[in-house]
Amino acid sequence: MNPDQVIFYNILAPILLQAFFGFTLAMLLTPIYTHFAYKYKAWKQIRTTTTTGEKAVVLAKLHANKHKRHIPTMAGVIAVVAITITTVLGNLSRAQTYLPLFSLVAAGAVGFLDDLINIRGQGLGVAGLQTRIKFWLIFGIATAGALYFYYKLGFNIIHIPAVGDFNIGIMYIPLFIAVVVSTANAVNITDGLDGLSGGLIAIAFGAYGIIAAAQGQYGLAGFCAAVVGAVLAYTWFNIFPARFFMGDTGSFALGTTLGVVAMLTNSVVVLVIIGGVFVIETLSSIVQILSKKLFHRKIFLSAPLHHHLEAIGWPETKVTMRLWIIGMAFGILGLLIGLIARG
Repeated sequence: MNPDQVIFYNILAPILLQAFFGFTLAMLLTPIYTHFAYKYKAWKQIRTTTTTGEKAVVLAKLHANKHKRHIPTMAGVIAVVAITITTVLGNLSRAQTYLPLFSLVAAGAVGFLDDLINIRGQGLGVAGLQTRIKFWLIFGIATAGALYFYYKLGFNIIHIPAVGDFNIGIMYIPLFIAVVVSTANAVNITDGLDGLSGGLIAIAFGAYGIIAAAQGQYGLAGFCAAVVGAVLAYTWFNIFPARFFMGDTGSFALGTTLGVVAMLTNSVVVLVIIGGVFVIETLSSIVQILSKKLFHRKIFLSAPLHHHLEAIGWPETKVTMRLWIIGMAFGILGLLIGLIARG
């Protein structure tokens, strides 16, 4: 067996197998979830107010058809379960997969509770957990991860591409918390159109899987591959017109885990590039909120950006696919920087 064959059979094949198994398992779990979601009417309540409290008039007009048909939420549980089983059965590693798996399950539990309250609160005006409660729960998960990384694993260095490594000492803890909380919320904000977040999440984890493999973290690369496989299976059913939504169960679980993977590969700087669409979507919401509070006017017809693009006349499918393309371009650029500029 030549060296190339050894690399394939010992390294690449197990990673690709994780992706295939994650995809297959998620596909098999989907009919089970769908059966119970429709049986128990796990319909998502459509948001009727904006973040600043006024009526979401533009959003209501854009998604009038979704108001009329029942679409289950909480489908992110499919990806969480598929990734967890795939990792436990074939890729459990204390050094590389314990932490992202813990983040996935813990943040998924927060999102699951929020989705459950959203479903059971129909007709009562209860759309889920209060924002501040969700924030503090995700903040608590991020804090636990930060303390473990710093005190148990000894992480205190941040890498700046093409510049080098910098020891930031105890400041690593607030940086870790800020990255994980921001990423969790960025993915949650972006999850607003059929298929949008699923495609972007697959791109981001695919890029980080390659970075992890290049660093010799093959267990982490396999974990990222399992995420890509499971999320692609979810996206198969979530593309327009969506059969179901991932809900906060999926967006919080996958967003939190993406931040943890970025820290585990010491490539947090390129996260801003690889997750460029998530960043832009989040910034559009922040700018909109600040403009309304400070100047009492809107910058966008509706925020985040994907709703503004709909409001100016783009069909939902065009918005989704064009943001996928932009996300892929960002992913390639971030991957190049992450791999080439390691010095």
